[in-house]
Amino acid sequence: MKILNKYLLKEIVSNVLMVMLALIAMFSFFDLIQELDALGKGSYGLGKILLFVLLSAPGHVYDVMPVAVLVGCMYSLGQLARYSELVVLRVSGLSIFDIAVLLLKIGAIFTIITFLIGELVTPYSEKTAQRMRIKATDSVVAQEFRSGLWVKDGNSFINVEEVLPDATLLNVHIFDFDKNAKLIATRNAKSGEFKHESWKLKDVSDTSFSQDSVKVSQSVEATWHSLIRPELLNVLLIMPEKMSAWNLYTYINHLSINKQKTTRYEVALWAKMIYPLACMVMVVLALPFGFVQQRAAGASTKIFVGIMLGVMYQILNRVFSHLGLLNDWPPLFSAIMPTIMFLMAGLAMLFYVERR
Repeated sequence: MKILNKYLLKEIVSNVLMVMLALIAMFSFFDLIQELDALGKGSYGLGKILLFVLLSAPGHVYDVMPVAVLVGCMYSLGQLARYSELVVLRVSGLSIFDIAVLLLKIGAIFTIITFLIGELVTPYSEKTAQRMRIKATDSVVAQEFRSGLWVKDGNSFINVEEVLPDATLLNVHIFDFDKNAKLIATRNAKSGEFKHESWKLKDVSDTSFSQDSVKVSQSVEATWHSLIRPELLNVLLIMPEKMSAWNLYTYINHLSINKQKTTRYEVALWAKMIYPLACMVMVVLALPFGFVQQRAAGASTKIFVGIMLGVMYQILNRVFSHLGLLNDWPPLFSAIMPTIMFLMAGLAMLFYVERR
């Protein structure tokens, strides 16, 4: 059994890596073409464009891993079927479900790799790439409105006109309200930097309002304690789907405390937990195709079918995510349904092949 495990591992891993490299090369080429439009803007030269494409590659690895596993497994099983190796395994006493268990162990390896890339590599490479691009093109991180970025923090509303790539805030305006939604104070600062668990504001102007007076004071520097942290600003740099689960969890807590809608980020969080499991589901889905007669479906046909199924899975993920947001479906339901649908399809085909 150990020899069989090593043989299947070698065959499947090599083919999965081959498919993955092809897909990453294709997506990286598309990134390069897209970034060439910004060539020469600021200090954004060809070298930085290539660095941006390189830093974006881990995100593509995370995205295409289930598709690569599906196509790689289908091709590997097709080759085993072509040389009657699967028939030999069946004759030696292994059932389809025994073979499925062997393949699921290999799928588990890719599941762990996908999870680690999504948690430890992609968030940081994506953030570094976006910061480098923004800094080189002399842009700002985010301006959701003409007046800048607005954030709610307890009974305060914060307006930041510009957020720099290093999380420095420019032109900060803080509006404090009491429990009756009455404005009691404002604070304006030229800039703000996060140091020692608090924000250090510079060139600060404070205005406080009472029933019969208005008090204004100026200071060179002031300390501002807030739940807003640089980590929360990561959501401005990268899409929620490419953030780490911990950062998503932190941001969801921040929104919940301020009684703001969290559905999009909850869907992204559940997807981060479920998406790596798609590698094991794809193994189950690929197995029945190994027992299709070679004359009925050649290797090229199986590769094409595998790519189409992988694309369909990605589309379903996006569709259910958007439908969940529009219809206020439970986040777990929106995130897990495409994976469950493909798992059920794979199991149904396995039962059909086993009974045939």
